[in-house]
Amino acid sequence: MKKPFLLLFILAALASGLSAQKIAASDLRTLRAKEDSLKQLAINLHTDTLPEGRLRSDSIFIRTLVRSLQTKNSFYYPFDSVLGVSRLYAPDSAFRIFTWAVELPNLGYQSRKRGAIQMRTPDGSLRLIPLRDVTGYTEGPSDSVRGKDNWIGAVYYNIVKTSWNAKPHYTLFGLDVYGPTKRKWIEVLTFDERQQPQFGATGGLFDFTQDSIPGKARDRFYIEYKREASTLVNYVDEQKMILYDHLVSESNQPDLPYTMIPDGDSEGFKWESGRWVHVSKVFDYKIDMNGADPLLGKPPVGDALLDRDGNVDEEKLQQSTDRNTGDDGAKEDAKKKKKKKGE
Repeated sequence: MKKPFLLLFILAALASGLSAQKIAASDLRTLRAKEDSLKQLAINLHTDTLPEGRLRSDSIFIRTLVRSLQTKNSFYYPFDSVLGVSRLYAPDSAFRIFTWAVELPNLGYQSRKRGAIQMRTPDGSLRLIPLRDVTGYTEGPSDSVRGKDNWIGAVYYNIVKTSWNAKPHYTLFGLDVYGPTKRKWIEVLTFDERQQPQFGATGGLFDFTQDSIPGKARDRFYIEYKREASTLVNYVDEQKMILYDHLVSESNQPDLPYTMIPDGDSEGFKWESGRWVHVSKVFDYKIDMNGADPLLGKPPVGDALLDRDGNVDEEKLQQSTDRNTGDDGAKEDAKKKKKKKGE
């Protein structure tokens, strides 16, 4: 008789938790109306042909978003139809982070990043932390601990949670269009005792000391590559680590980032003792592309029955026939008997 009461207690607790997250009907109508406005503004800030038009739409978008988030329990409203704006929840739902970029192609590929962290609150009120992008004014973005007022901007596409000494560490993966190149960033976010965001940590969170030639630790990590190239920088569950593409220059000019493209090899990071430790070679093989078709690559093929001149290799043909008819086992037994008799 105890089990039904236990089940009812669990269901009641779940219902209580859900009701705390439920958005009132009137607030839901408000959020849906605001979402319609945000959806159109997001389209404009990405597609307007004039830079000033994009910036105007961006300014109105920010004000509209803040007013929307002031609605009680807005944390639980997904804003799914607002395209071109990243809305990522932390794995433990402690916060979500909004990020987007305003590209200004007529002004030399300038890109301005916007960001804000919305913290989850017990009473559903708004606690919003705006992020100020200073990428364009920073010469050494990899080697400094930063806060909300000097953020290295990126549009985030994934969050992974790890822990060290019972403190959550949130690893962010982001994209930044940077002039004629793109950058993919790996950034570690923590919160201090005042619940303020901190990007990076004293001593660095990306450890290169185990490399054959030990390198300096970094607070954040990025790869920069040709704008048209496609690269991998993400956490891969199967490997239990971060993987990223190794880059080479397509014109043998490694000092020029806009010539860098993936070469098929991978590097990575493993979480160890509160740091991401660099793995210089994740896999022990590289694909041999010599003589490969430029479109098809070099897929695995069986043992060829024809030589380069198109002539049939009679021995291989017979072996293939024996395998297909099941005669190869019988022939092998005959060989063994013959050998034994000769002994």
